Amino acid sequence: MIPRIAITLGEPAGVGPELVATLAHTRWDAELIAIGEPALLLARARSSGIALTLEAFDPLAPRRAQRDGVLGCLALDLSVPAVAGHLDTANAAHVLGMLGSAAELAQSGVFDAIVTAPVHKGVINDAGHAFTGHTEFFAERAGADVLMLLTSPGLRVALATTHLSLARVPAAIDAALIERCLRILHAALARDFGLSEPRIDVLGLNPHAGEGGHLGREEIEIIGPVIERMRAAGMSLRGPLPADTAFLPERLPQTDAFLAMYHDQGLPVLKARGFGDAVNLTLGLPYIRTSVDHGTALDLAGSGRADPSSLHAAVRLAIELGARRAARGTA
Repeated sequence: MIPRIAITLGEPAGVGPELVATLAHTRWDAELIAIGEPALLLARARSSGIALTLEAFDPLAPRRAQRDGVLGCLALDLSVPAVAGHLDTANAAHVLGMLGSAAELAQSGVFDAIVTAPVHKGVINDAGHAFTGHTEFFAERAGADVLMLLTSPGLRVALATTHLSLARVPAAIDAALIERCLRILHAALARDFGLSEPRIDVLGLNPHAGEGGHLGREEIEIIGPVIERMRAAGMSLRGPLPADTAFLPERLPQTDAFLAMYHDQGLPVLKARGFGDAVNLTLGLPYIRTSVDHGTALDLAGSGRADPSSLHAAVRLAIELGARRAARGTA
């Protein structure tokens, strides 16, 4: 079966629409359906010199692989016209509508995966909508326990906490959280990445992983005991490891994924190594969801100069994971 992939356009004032337009001229063994304002997508394609034809999406029509220069489109109108590079709170509801439509149709099996272009959290919140990110949005809609994983060639980093202020992170780290993250990560590495015995390195929370309790006791009282318990249950785990040496090049071949305690503990390393090739993957959803590893790049919007490589990598990964799930009968 040809996988059907939903592609949300992201923040209308950002680079998302023009990046999505570039997908039309790559060969994909999937049916790609853009969700958003058709006129915006066509206008950004023209300004970027991309020939694009849109076809109205019919969920009852037979699936067919994407054809050169053509994208399917599920039309959702903007609230007000979008101007490249200029945020408008009036379109925040439109952005949430794109995500809601994608989630609903993926949940019902119309789409096999969702790939998201970047949104701007600030303008959504300024419009009065509480929004911390795609990951949390889709998790709430699905009623699922999820885990954010970013992956790039040779490196995978999962996050125990995501879009949380640094001051709130220590209180959020407890045994139940660490165990839940390890279970989700271990299961996803086995199911979606085909690793029979996943090797996971767990980072400590504090500098030097607490320095034996002198710089913090979370490693001794929370993280370490969970690792020991899960290791006794059969998982291949190391840690808690000091974050400043965990990512040394000679160590990377010895692990399949890292579990970091907070957003900026793990992601700067991954993005420094593979920005543009990295993909954000939400583990634990009943469907596949991938995303770019960058933001809305308002300064580049409408210029045609934004790099589409991360979006293309996100689509490739969505198709790859979908094929693996289908082969295992777990889609």
